[in-house]
Amino acid sequence: MNLTSELKTFNSFAIDAKALSVHIVQSVDDLYERWTQAKNDKLPVLLLGGGSNVLFVEDFDGMVIINRIKGIEISESQDAWHVHAQAGENWHQLIETLLNKGIYGAENLALIPGCVGSAPIQNIGAYGLELKDICEYVDILSLVTGKITRILANECRFGYRDSIFKHEYQHSHVIVSVGLIFSKEWAPKLAYGDLSKLDPAVATPRQVFESVCETRKSKLPDPNVVGNAGSFFKNPLVSATLAQKIKDNYPNCPQYIQPDGTVKLAAGWLIDQCGLKGHQLGGAAVHTQQALVLINKYGATGQDIVDLAKFISQTVAARFNIYLEPEVRFIGKQGEVNAMDYMK
Repeated sequence: MNLTSELKTFNSFAIDAKALSVHIVQSVDDLYERWTQAKNDKLPVLLLGGGSNVLFVEDFDGMVIINRIKGIEISESQDAWHVHAQAGENWHQLIETLLNKGIYGAENLALIPGCVGSAPIQNIGAYGLELKDICEYVDILSLVTGKITRILANECRFGYRDSIFKHEYQHSHVIVSVGLIFSKEWAPKLAYGDLSKLDPAVATPRQVFESVCETRKSKLPDPNVVGNAGSFFKNPLVSATLAQKIKDNYPNCPQYIQPDGTVKLAAGWLIDQCGLKGHQLGGAAVHTQQALVLINKYGATGQDIVDLAKFISQTVAARFNIYLEPEVRFIGKQGEVNAMDYMK
């Protein structure tokens, strides 16, 4: 279905960008047909789900395909629930559905914006849980052959906000469905944020879900009201030496030691220490409640967001010797561009 060339309603930043055409697809066959049409016309193609992790830095000189392929199938084995979700399903609504059906284990990832198909690409994560922890497989469509292949979770090369879908499969395949697995023996993950206030002996999945939702709503603006893409920057991984140096000067700096010995720092905390909450450039601003979120305050262009992100990264680097890297994908005229290069 060809709707419009306007992209404002298809990106959560509400950037007023345009494409040559925008098509909503509701089946794998329709998706493949549209992609083939664009390639025959020698046009660049951009595949979007919820548009919650993209920043249009320019108008897009090609076809945008919006994935709205829906469907959820649930089966069970002796020890686990198995969920097969189509890529166009809303992620948060999927978690709500599972919770209501007594299938637990994804509560920590509640209210992360976007669709199911985007979750493996970024290996989305929050409050001590990542997609890789509950992923069983990912089904991908070859844009060359039209065939679907199943990639097992241990083949996805999941890393921090990273996966094989950002590399080998980025331009040749598209995610059409995701398999999730949940143990029937539920155990809460309560190490992060306000979840640490819950008693693991009596905490319920519903309590975890509601706590995460309450925390996110108190800190993160609703993209339906204020344009944003959630967390804009990745939490940086630094050496133990640099982490200790920062800890010596800022004892309250939150730090999380990783299995490889590096230390994860909170990007929002670093930005906050630089006094940048509420800082504004053009129509873009840093959210006053959560420094990790950049917002479209009024009529911001993609370049306004880029300029603000660049200023933040340079300010943090000057103080902590850490360059923050965007988590959000930057989209230019021909497709995705390297965000760090674009911010130079």
